Amino acid sequence: MKDRSYQAVTARKNEIMKASMGIDYDEFIITPIAFDYEKMMHKAGYPLDEIFSIQRQTKVADTPLFELTGITKELRKHCAPGMGARIFLKDEAANASGSFKARRASVSVFEAQKRGYAGVVAATSGNYGAAVASQAAQRGLKCIILQEVFDSRGMGQPEILEKGRKCEAYGAEVLQLSVGPELFYYLLLTLEETGFFNASLYTPFGIAGVETLGYELVEQVRSRIGKDPDVVMVTHAGGGNVTGTARGVAKAGAVNVKIHGASVDLSGLHMASDRDFNRKSFTTGHTGFGIPFATWPDRVDVPRNAARPLRYLDGYHLVSQGEVFFVTQLLAVLEGIERGPAGNTSLAAAISMARDMRDDQVIVVQETEYTGAGKHPTAQLSFARNNGIIVRTGDPADNKPGEVIVIPEHLGQIRAREYPLSELRSSYLKNVLRIFPDYVFTEKDYAFLAEELRMSVEGVTREMASLASHL
Repeated sequence: MKDRSYQAVTARKNEIMKASMGIDYDEFIITPIAFDYEKMMHKAGYPLDEIFSIQRQTKVADTPLFELTGITKELRKHCAPGMGARIFLKDEAANASGSFKARRASVSVFEAQKRGYAGVVAATSGNYGAAVASQAAQRGLKCIILQEVFDSRGMGQPEILEKGRKCEAYGAEVLQLSVGPELFYYLLLTLEETGFFNASLYTPFGIAGVETLGYELVEQVRSRIGKDPDVVMVTHAGGGNVTGTARGVAKAGAVNVKIHGASVDLSGLHMASDRDFNRKSFTTGHTGFGIPFATWPDRVDVPRNAARPLRYLDGYHLVSQGEVFFVTQLLAVLEGIERGPAGNTSLAAAISMARDMRDDQVIVVQETEYTGAGKHPTAQLSFARNNGIIVRTGDPADNKPGEVIVIPEHLGQIRAREYPLSELRSSYLKNVLRIFPDYVFTEKDYAFLAEELRMSVEGVTREMASLASHL
């Protein structure tokens, strides 16, 4: 019997990860900081046409693209003449399991089946768990999903509990844990003891699966209106949605399309805090993931994260919880589509951005997600009230995460706030300096960081020197 203590299991993480995925990440390492990202994606990925073939076997891809004519019409009432871009929405709720995460899970589960694994494991509180369970059910594999669910009172968010029920409906075993570091420990222990495949969100398999989404939406817009979209708005959490979509857009040859990310502003709430965990009404798509994962992607359950959002983002926007709840209802009332709030984060940001775009321009909201009893705004807002959070209508600028949710009174009040990418890049470099305090940086390191942050080598060098002088 191997030592099952926390320290011993986490010390074995590299060998456990290698055995559970068949990827030797050492092959891509250049220096302690730099690695060959494209080699990693190419080595573990599949050609795009093969990914489409894999996904169509299990009811994934070929989702519809809708023009939101009702919302666009209402938006233009609040715009100057000639303004108000056309808004299109990619309805990813049409995938098996009800979200774009089915694309992400499809390649990982296919890879597990191809390599002869008996089952798959994933640690997630979100739609990804349901996606992995759905794909595993279709390929005849066992599935274990680990969820971070409960605070010290034994309370779980209705959205997380809903997703746990969905995983179980697909035949998965669901292990529900309390808030804290034990999630990663139990993931490692489960992988080691079962010998199952690690269907991590952050492998090249998962990111490659999302590339079909970016490619598909470009082809659909071209077919519909004869040109590429001007902007694709992507809900940003761990970075895989942004990364995969942007790579797919590029593979479609749409070089002038701008990729923008959007997150719910939950500033001031600590995602690992027992108190704060249940004072947020969104389990994903918020700044608690969006900012940390952008500024240090390798904080995940694999040695090198394939999700690298700062390589691809042209802009980053924050919206309030109240704005997203309002837009969720707006989508239902004006377009006859009821979808889950978290997936409407990008729609809220798109509405705000479209106001300042010309009426001949096009912005595509890149995904929706299914809704259900626990994911519905009524359940989430009731849970918020039960946790002492005030819910009221008014100016969403008065929203205070964890204390007050302010739902707008009309569409004209929806105004996303832009978060400077320069601040994210600076934070990334601060993390590099903090994690490697005595490291002597090489030309290869500076070249990697320049590519990672879409900066010049000279710019990275100057910024790091400036930051180092203040540490």
